[in-house]
Amino acid sequence: VQLVESGGGLVQPGGSLRLSCSASGFVLVSENISWLRQAPGKELEWVSTNSSVGGFTYYTNSVKGRFTASRDRTKNKMYLELTSLKPEDTATYYCAKDRAGTMRGQGTQVIVSS
Repeated sequence: VQLVESGGGLVQPGGSLRLSCSASGFVLVSENISWLRQAPGKELEWVSTNSSVGGFTYYTNSVKGRFTASRDRTKNKMYLELTSLKPEDTATYYCAKDRAGTMRGQGTQVIVSS
């Protein structure tokens, strides 16, 4: 079972990025998938969870209205669209099979800076 994140990069404040999450060893889109992030020097923070049933998504307050999680069943991928990015969104972002992030990928780095 492996998760792989991609799509990170350097972006200016107010900019956007789309992160992708792909999986091997299981059908990603049949699972509840969470996104987490870890800023430099800080603890791992839960960002969102997308339910495999009904497509409901839950977000931490700091990203509500700016981040959108989605899934593509045809490609077996998850996405996290980041918009209106702020410097405090700078972090390594992970997708995970669980909300605590114990089963997560290697992460993709997002740097928000002018």
